[in-house]
Amino acid sequence: MRATDIAKRLRYRKPSILGEQNFSKYAILLPLIEKKDETHILFEVRSMNLRNQPGDICFPGGKIDQSDRTAKHTAIRETSEELGIPATHIYDIIPLDYIVSHFGRIIYPYMGRVINYGQMSPNPYEVQEIFTVPLSYFLQTEPKAYKVDFQVLPEKNFPYDLIIGGKNYDWQTRHINELFYEYGDKVIWGLTAKILTHFITLLSNKNKDI
Repeated sequence: MRATDIAKRLRYRKPSILGEQNFSKYAILLPLIEKKDETHILFEVRSMNLRNQPGDICFPGGKIDQSDRTAKHTAIRETSEELGIPATHIYDIIPLDYIVSHFGRIIYPYMGRVINYGQMSPNPYEVQEIFTVPLSYFLQTEPKAYKVDFQVLPEKNFPYDLIIGGKNYDWQTRHINELFYEYGDKVIWGLTAKILTHFITLLSNKNKDI
């Protein structure tokens, strides 16, 4: 195959994330509500009936289905189903930065304004309870950060003889920071805390994009 033919074949392709087809894709909504003339952020406590992360605090959201038109549609649908509200109660849906996780997931977060908080009827199978925290708390509170180190553990038959350094190869292992917010008896951490911190950064005076 000639180089000119290769250039013609690939000229109009749009780049994506390498291996994207192998990733699970999710969309979530960071819900803003008004309570007593103050903006609050709404959180869910995951039901203890759930197989994954029961009891953890999260935002509404879930896996993108093939029937979903867009990630935004998924965020709206999941929020409507989990909080027991019509999709028409969700306004001003704006994308935040998406996340490519270390564990084969792509998460598309959005912020949205949700009305009629008092009329919500959360799905008890998925949601144990809902609660809100004033936005001002997060604007004034820095999360605590703790390091989590990753280890490389090759399988038993790994071909060390094919790489320079063999068993002494420098894998350049790394760590991630896990963030924690504590509000009363509630602990917000993990992916929820990372998205929340990103959102608060967008609102801060340090962000030059707004």
